[in-house]
Amino acid sequence: MARLSLTKASLTKQKKQLKTFEKVLPSLDLKRRQLSAEHNKTKKLLAQTQKQLTAIETEIADKLPMLSNQLVDLKNIVQVTEVELVEENVMGTWLPKINQIQIQVRNYALLAKPFWVDRLVELLKVALETQVAIQIIQQRVKLLNQAERIATQRFNLFDKVLLPQTKANIKKIQIYLADAERAGVVNSKLAKRKKEQQLP
Repeated sequence: MARLSLTKASLTKQKKQLKTFEKVLPSLDLKRRQLSAEHNKTKKLLAQTQKQLTAIETEIADKLPMLSNQLVDLKNIVQVTEVELVEENVMGTWLPKINQIQIQVRNYALLAKPFWVDRLVELLKVALETQVAIQIIQQRVKLLNQAERIATQRFNLFDKVLLPQTKANIKKIQIYLADAERAGVVNSKLAKRKKEQQLP
């Protein structure tokens, strides 16, 4: 760290710096709080979406026990063919967002398959969409966690290090300049007194 210069120019510089830090701090705090709120909201959304997937899986297990029938070919009957993502800017952090999910259902003969296959196909489509949504939400949670951590670190740097240090520097320079001014006044008085004593 550079050595503090105890001059009036340095005092002016430190005061300017303090004003800048005091202006920046509220916006850093706001960003940190908004990222934290978004992070918490996204974590709740993740929990809800995971619950939805569990509910779908439970419904498939409870209402379609016929799935265990090996004679009905259901392999790759439903699959995700494309996931189109867009980026969303949340407080300077770019987050992935689902724009579109394309799901393909393999052609099957309606009369050749049991009646329950149609219901299974619908549930599997929803389950696949939900699984993709979970993956994207998990990415969002991870990115928001990183962004919140960085914003908190910056806020703490300004709040706990830079602001107190600058205030301490200003105080130090002011004390030094005041002492130097007093010393100058005392020296000039002493010099004046010496001159007066030397005069006959």
